[in-house]
Amino acid sequence: MSNRIAWTAFAALAYLSFLAASAYAFAFLAGVAVPRTVDSGGPPAGHVTAGLIDAALLGLFALQHSVMARAGFKRWLTRVVPTYGERSVYVLASSVVLGLIFWQWRPIAVELWDVHFAPARIALWVGYGLGWVLVVAMTYAIDHWDLFGIGPVLREIRGRGPAAPEFRLPVAYRLVRHPMMTGFFVTFLVTPRMTAGHLLFAVLGIGYVVVAVRLEERDLVATLPEYPAYAARTPRFLPRVRRRYAPVSAGRDGSAPHWDHEPV
Repeated sequence: MSNRIAWTAFAALAYLSFLAASAYAFAFLAGVAVPRTVDSGGPPAGHVTAGLIDAALLGLFALQHSVMARAGFKRWLTRVVPTYGERSVYVLASSVVLGLIFWQWRPIAVELWDVHFAPARIALWVGYGLGWVLVVAMTYAIDHWDLFGIGPVLREIRGRGPAAPEFRLPVAYRLVRHPMMTGFFVTFLVTPRMTAGHLLFAVLGIGYVVVAVRLEERDLVATLPEYPAYAARTPRFLPRVRRRYAPVSAGRDGSAPHWDHEPV
């Protein structure tokens, strides 16, 4: 019982840590309310040095995120921690690496554009906010509590086994296979002021996502028999524009993937 209580506390710590990291990420990319942002406040460095350090930081995040999401690593980790605690370890590790990025990021303040026309500037800020709304909404469309490690611990406390992967189809997943990642693309790119450092973050972030979802989909194909047919008819990131007279696949044979790890 004491072990379960300890892991419940750990899961809560991991969840709160990720909430804090996510809130900081919102302010970090927006350049508001926090001491270090994508464009200001970091340790001084030349442009080349800054670019190399920033790329290394994002590479560390990509390595941690992808390696810990693989089935082989999970099997190894659950030899050390309970199965119901594995997700919380992943979430806390992600939060720590994000914190390191925010702390050690070197801004490259070479301005690429700065929109001063007030209506356009407001529209871009609204777009940025809507990108985050899409990201958060998709955590609930999947399973918010499982995604961030709380669900497995609660099931253990209640004496239930691990949740089996299932195939469901929330509305957004009928349009694209990775709507959360589409939301991240918006948050990376939509800004009234773009600097070289911000663009580096966006390009490397999008590049990582493109690679990571391919790795993730290999796992999904192996886990969910319905996934190949779903993938064949549904684009990854951008909705397919259909002509009015074209037949529309209604997706009656299945539903959207229930991710067994964070889809990044």
